[in-house]
Amino acid sequence: MSVIGILLCGGSSQRMGFNKLTTPLGGSTALTRSAALLWVSGCDRLVIAVTPDTRPAAEALTAPVPVTLCEGGSTRGQSVLNALRASQGRPGDIAVIHDAARCFQMEAAVRAAIESARTNGSGIASVPMADSVFNRETQSPLDRSKLIRTQTPQAFRFEEILSAYEQAGPETATDDAALYARFIGPLTFTPGSTTGYKLTTPEDWAFAQASCFRPRTGMGFDTHVLGEGRKLILGGVDIPFEKGLIAHSDGDVLLHALMDALLGAASLGDIGHLFPDKDPQYENISSRILLREVARRLREKGLTVFHVDVTVICQRPKLAPYFPQAIENIAADLSIRPEQVSLKATTTEGMNDEGRGLCISAQAVANLF
Repeated sequence: MSVIGILLCGGSSQRMGFNKLTTPLGGSTALTRSAALLWVSGCDRLVIAVTPDTRPAAEALTAPVPVTLCEGGSTRGQSVLNALRASQGRPGDIAVIHDAARCFQMEAAVRAAIESARTNGSGIASVPMADSVFNRETQSPLDRSKLIRTQTPQAFRFEEILSAYEQAGPETATDDAALYARFIGPLTFTPGSTTGYKLTTPEDWAFAQASCFRPRTGMGFDTHVLGEGRKLILGGVDIPFEKGLIAHSDGDVLLHALMDALLGAASLGDIGHLFPDKDPQYENISSRILLREVARRLREKGLTVFHVDVTVICQRPKLAPYFPQAIENIAADLSIRPEQVSLKATTTEGMNDEGRGLCISAQAVANLF
């Protein structure tokens, strides 16, 4: 079974006056945020329906899963149908349809929709009505306890949602759930999020900007002793050297300092608390696995990584040749762009334990919003 993320990047953004999907918002674009949301939530490949305006940004996307681009249609429904056909999905696959303009949706909402689609055939992210609702013509209130607001993602068994769209033909619908309910069967609603609003109006954009630019900063420091019989791993890169760092895990001091900075910015404690060195499940574990878990916890708290900066204090070996790969590793694990990662190395001119080759240390700063 494959979980196919269908990302809709069409629309003209006429009400905005600029392309809301490709304009940076808090260090990233809506297109990039939404694509990352899908792959970190369990989609193992993406199909992106694009327009001439959004195609360059989609083509420049760096993703850890295969990405296919297809032409968007003149309507949302046609874009979905184009993407479903381009995906070459098979019976048993799950299609997760998401509007790129809902770039602040929570990972938990995506996972819930996917699991419901597996079990029930559909999973429609939705939130209860919080406001009173009136019929404008009769001026009478509606029972909001019976009403619900749908969002995306909306997840379905692939063959069923494809069948619904093919039966609908040129008919358009405001969302995929309407066609599924008409042609396939009852819907299953799953928890969405108040952060899953859609960037539609200039007011939405202003609200998103205000939400993004509330930075949180954390600092991290770690040090490990160098010893024989261990691999030297920094930033997830296996570096040829006669010694390695002694630790319960793989001793990746670069990632350990980074994780502490991220956790500090989020007020989530430190790695010693989350991944205690007395726990056998973390013995010799790759620190990249731990970093991905930290990233998951940040997303659960509604936080996004804006920028990270790490300085490694090391007399030997020279680390600069290995930093490009380390930057790629960190960017992939945090679902950010490589430009949001800064790595540096310095020596202590032979002074202190780092200078004498007894240990390697690292300091990190992380900015979240």
